[in-house]
Amino acid sequence: MREEEYLQSLHFNSLRLEDGSIVNMSLPIVLAIDDATKEAIGESPDVALAGQGGDLVAILRRVQIFKHNKEERIARTWGTTAPGLPYVEKAIDPAGDWLIGGDLELLEPIKYNDGLDHYRLTPAELRAEFDRRGADAVFAFQLRNPVHNGHALLMNDTRRRLLDLGFKNPLLLLHPWGFHQTGRRSLGRSDGAAQEGEFHFKIKSFVLEDGVLDPETTIVAIFPSPMHYAGPTEVQWHAKARINAGANFYIVGRDPAGMGHPLEKRDLYDPDHGKKVLSMAPGLEKLNILPFKVAAYDTAQGKMAFFDPSRAKDFLFISGTKKRREPPSGFMCPGGWEVLVNYYKSLQAKEADQKPAPVAV
Repeated sequence: MREEEYLQSLHFNSLRLEDGSIVNMSLPIVLAIDDATKEAIGESPDVALAGQGGDLVAILRRVQIFKHNKEERIARTWGTTAPGLPYVEKAIDPAGDWLIGGDLELLEPIKYNDGLDHYRLTPAELRAEFDRRGADAVFAFQLRNPVHNGHALLMNDTRRRLLDLGFKNPLLLLHPWGFHQTGRRSLGRSDGAAQEGEFHFKIKSFVLEDGVLDPETTIVAIFPSPMHYAGPTEVQWHAKARINAGANFYIVGRDPAGMGHPLEKRDLYDPDHGKKVLSMAPGLEKLNILPFKVAAYDTAQGKMAFFDPSRAKDFLFISGTKKRREPPSGFMCPGGWEVLVNYYKSLQAKEADQKPAPVAV
């Protein structure tokens, strides 16, 4: 983004196009540079962008360089400048003090050659696939956590509801984020993010292979965006990106893109504000918001089911900690559970290796 677009995004959560129409854009898309890079660019109108290996991947034309006011950006995006915001610590604080924007010309699709490139579908490719499959409705669901049978219950129930509304072929876009949760690196890099990304997509593969979700009515693709944990501001970006990809229905739960306050024992955002903001955000009028039904393990039926307050004692909410132990039958498909167990074992082994050796005194 150039400065005018950046300020519109930061202060209005939207962009006004040349024809006067409004496009939702709640998170600025920017590239930070340091003083040395700014000096090296000088008065050059065009700048080459290189990949991690040094290969030329794109050209930024008719560039504009402007000040990166980090405090303003953080305050407007998160509503706080409290220390401890993961994305801020990893991606903004260490970034340069200048932003460079321009017209981006991609020279060729970027490949990571990690076995996941076939999941990296562009919005145009996703829309083409929905057309090829004859979709008359597309509903999107974003996951931060591994898919379990409760998620599948919700997604299958959503398709049933759309069929009841008269749609003939509603398709699911299962579109998990494709960056490490801190926003530091994308799937495919040779670090913990790559391992985490592979783990998530292995589980999703088993969910399809085991028939928990129907491969004929489900499209899995990487959502190439870091998690900011910026609450109602970020959830607009999540929804807008899915509209670009062809979705017209969006499943929203409590506290989407939220997090705990970094300094206090409370949520940073009101859990209901994300859903409310989506229903009235400029530029998202065409998106149909579907409320997230709460699913939990029904001990009476021995499977995941929608929570029934009238018999709350029969339901078990399985936390991330409990997932590390053997879950009850019916919580997750066997193949996905095996991947989950192996992943946590690898994390425990890595933590053990990183512990400092005891010092004799």
